[in-house]
Amino acid sequence: MTFVAICDDEKKIGAQLEGILIDIFTKLNIKYEIDVYFAGDELYRKIEAGAYYDLVFLDIEFSMDKINGVEVGRLIRDTLQNNMLAIVYISWEMNYAMQLFHIRPLNFLVKPLDYERVEAVIRMYLKLAGLWSEKFTYKIGHDFSTVQIKDIIYLKSHDRKLILHLTDGRKEEFYGSLKEAYEQQLKKFDFLFIHASYVVNFDYVVAIKYNQLFLTDSLTPLPISPHRRTEVRERYYAIMKRRRMS
Repeated sequence: MTFVAICDDEKKIGAQLEGILIDIFTKLNIKYEIDVYFAGDELYRKIEAGAYYDLVFLDIEFSMDKINGVEVGRLIRDTLQNNMLAIVYISWEMNYAMQLFHIRPLNFLVKPLDYERVEAVIRMYLKLAGLWSEKFTYKIGHDFSTVQIKDIIYLKSHDRKLILHLTDGRKEEFYGSLKEAYEQQLKKFDFLFIHASYVVNFDYVVAIKYNQLFLTDSLTPLPISPHRRTEVRERYYAIMKRRRMS
């Protein structure tokens, strides 16, 4: 899940950007939540109170606000010590480069907003965050194939074969070692090795119980091996905590 905030006092711009982002995230098959704010101090207070965002599109000039977007960025970085939040500034003007240097923004977009430039920024963010362009490689016969890591729901081992269960409903079968696939390719992307026969993508886990794990859009739980229960739960909650921390 990618948590996004839009902060712009021009409601038309905010609505336009929200529509563009919804279209882009849907096209890229990325789960998202978007909140829209109309004042910089409102956004800052929310983050100060504990609201979490991965990415914020932040206007620089607010006609009725006491602080502008540059100051909001400084407060986020210096006062809250939040250096993980990716900030993309948006403005009608381009003369803020030196003021933004200390804030280390991900990018700068000039109004009126251009769909292709917004999409390029999103793709850049997803790539830097490890959510895009990373691929899982496997071999069928003499040929190598790849799928996007983010499109793997889980990987199952059965009769010396591995079966990829993908978000579009496809299943890919090939010979291989589940342990090697996990250790060499999937572990660093927050997959959980829950059973000798199952490795699952954290992004599609909706509930975890003592000996079972439930995935998105599935009524059938997957088993958690008795000897893996403690490790799986610890890793699950560690991933959750890390993703929710700024």
